[in-house]
Amino acid sequence: MKAKERIEFGDFQTPLPLARAVCALVERSGFRPLSAVEPTCGSGSFIAAALDAFSSLRRVLGFDVNPAHCAEARRAAARCARGRTVEIREADFFLTDWTEILRDLPDPILILGNPPWVTNSGLAVLESRNVPTKSNPDGLRGIDALTGKSNFDISEWMLRRSLEWLDGRDGMLAVLCKTGVARKVLFFGWSSGIRMAAASIHRIDALQHFRASVDACVLLVRALPGGTSDSCDDFATIEAERPSASFGLRDGRLVSDVSAYDRWRRLAGQGLAGWRSGVKHDCGRILELRREGGGFRNGLDEVVDVESELVFPLLKSSDIARDRVSQPRRWLLVTQRSIGEDTRLRLHSAPKAWRYLMSHADALDRRASSIYRNRPRFSIFGVGPYSFAPWKVAVSGLYKDLHFVKVPAIDGRPVLLDDTCYFFPCESEEECDALLKLVDSTPAQEFLSSLVFRDSKRPITAGILNALDLGALARIMARPPAGRYNAPAP
Repeated sequence: MKAKERIEFGDFQTPLPLARAVCALVERSGFRPLSAVEPTCGSGSFIAAALDAFSSLRRVLGFDVNPAHCAEARRAAARCARGRTVEIREADFFLTDWTEILRDLPDPILILGNPPWVTNSGLAVLESRNVPTKSNPDGLRGIDALTGKSNFDISEWMLRRSLEWLDGRDGMLAVLCKTGVARKVLFFGWSSGIRMAAASIHRIDALQHFRASVDACVLLVRALPGGTSDSCDDFATIEAERPSASFGLRDGRLVSDVSAYDRWRRLAGQGLAGWRSGVKHDCGRILELRREGGGFRNGLDEVVDVESELVFPLLKSSDIARDRVSQPRRWLLVTQRSIGEDTRLRLHSAPKAWRYLMSHADALDRRASSIYRNRPRFSIFGVGPYSFAPWKVAVSGLYKDLHFVKVPAIDGRPVLLDDTCYFFPCESEEECDALLKLVDSTPAQEFLSSLVFRDSKRPITAGILNALDLGALARIMARPPAGRYNAPAP
């Protein structure tokens, strides 16, 4: 296929040895399918591997949108069928009546394969029609949808449907996917009440198998009519015999360590929730400045002459992670004090700043994010009265460690954070010190760590931080148990 089509349809064929390893994993679990379905069978590696692995199989169905792949899959299946019924059909996943197809297949049923690893936004760039019907099943708020949470892997949509097909049946889902997708699919299943008896993920080396630098895994889900499981074992490899961790659903949220979460469950809540992300501006070469003597220079190496009252010290994730809070490397030209504020009014008394912005209007107007549409010219986001608090407790959202730092004002100017950081605004140093002591405590660190998936692109989020009830934590810290915090105080 042409490169564009390969990307559009996620057409990266599964090596036969990997397909066999997945089927061997299913076989070791004790599952013995009578029927198997691969909704995106490609050239037939999984069909052939399943026919070899499971003598119990009586009927196998494979589907693919590419007729050349269907022909190749038929040839692969013919070599392994040994008298069993195997059908390979050309079909578009999004236009197929799967309920009708699956209704007459005997249980236990195995749904397996490797659905395409391509995102909704990636397909939009290609102007592809290979997407499901647009909807908002997770009820995202407008700002979340605009800033990226609405982007999803096409495989996630497909695997959600696959779980729904298995609900109430005796079956198993065995698929290759990104690890983050596996977690989202399981969260969907648990939250939707889909009956699962067990689930596990088994990490694979995607670089070796697909030349893709992503965290990927085999996702196994055992479905049974009476299934009530709400956790998933995480294995380091396909061959590993014992899980290295266990994540699951607790109190409506996905947690990375069910044991740690259960130990500190009383800290979960929304008490004193005030963590916020930093400023988003998307034009660093213009709005981020370097201090040089008594003036500033921008990312284009231009000397910048603007009103000093509009420029604030700025810290980024690397500054927070490396404790570089007293000597900021960047300063930010702030065009608004709150989201939606009329920038012309704000800059009315700052003619030098307005002239500077107008001289770079083309670059600022070309900012790609849709959040700037229909907003005042030169807008920024993630800004409000909280941004200008004189003290802050901050943490990087990009680094894996829960490393909180105290951020004081510099030269009498409140320090701002960029949008890769999260902070809690404080009005005094005493308040800042008290909060830092709380979030650095063992109970807080263990509780928050139980929510952090460290292989995520952004392991730490405001949602995770705001899940910690600071009031409950303060009560525990006021009467700690003897020795190290091994359990919550009674």
